[in-house]
Amino acid sequence: MNNLKYLTNVTTLAFDESRCTGCGRCAEVCPHGVFVIGNSRVVVTDRDLCIECGACMMNCAFGAIDVRKGVGCAAAIITSKLRKTEVTCGCSGNDKGCCS
Repeated sequence: MNNLKYLTNVTTLAFDESRCTGCGRCAEVCPHGVFVIGNSRVVVTDRDLCIECGACMMNCAFGAIDVRKGVGCAAAIITSKLRKTEVTCGCSGNDKGCCS
């Protein structure tokens, strides 16, 4: 299931390398492999893999990761699938949203 991409350049994921200690907890909990350990630090493989679930941020004891969990286009896609409705996140300012 890793390497699934939904939309490009829309994730709210922010990673502060200067606060990272390389513990690797984010890599352990990320369901889509957004993080890997490299040279004693965590590296973001591809931000577009992020589904904004928030697991990485909730498990980072050093505050190196910020993500608005449950918002944005990833949440809109998941919600639309569960509710069987048309996908819309409204983040583009038009009436269809960027997910259409």
